[in-house]
Amino acid sequence: MNIILLERVGNLGDLGEEVNVKNGFARNFLIPNGKAVRATEDNRQVFEKQRNELESVAKTKLSDAEARASKLDDVVVNLVVRASEEGKLYGSIGTVEISRALSEQGAEISKAEVRMPDGVIRSIGQYEVDIQMHADVARTVPVNVVAE
Repeated sequence: MNIILLERVGNLGDLGEEVNVKNGFARNFLIPNGKAVRATEDNRQVFEKQRNELESVAKTKLSDAEARASKLDDVVVNLVVRASEEGKLYGSIGTVEISRALSEQGAEISKAEVRMPDGVIRSIGQYEVDIQMHADVARTVPVNVVAE
């Protein structure tokens, strides 16, 4: 399905680009979340009329994400959890716990912005977690997991 992107989408394209994606990705994610519209002649004309407004909104979102990212420059997340003598956690640490710990330190991060490429944390140690606030703005935050 051909779509017109209304904002920058990572690994797909920039604002105003017309790209071809799978039908399900467009119908289930891009169009309902307001990231794209179908590439019809009517939508092309509407997009061209709104291009300046959409570009200013995109710049605002980027500057907001950069401001939020600057709060994460010196942040270290320390989590104290129950663990066995071997260092295995009773449970796991996921995106919710990390976003909650960052919010307590003054950085408003949603759980959807936390990227854990290795999956949830299940043992004591030091980890690095990526926080992606915008398609162009990401920070790496150190996470220290210690036993009670």
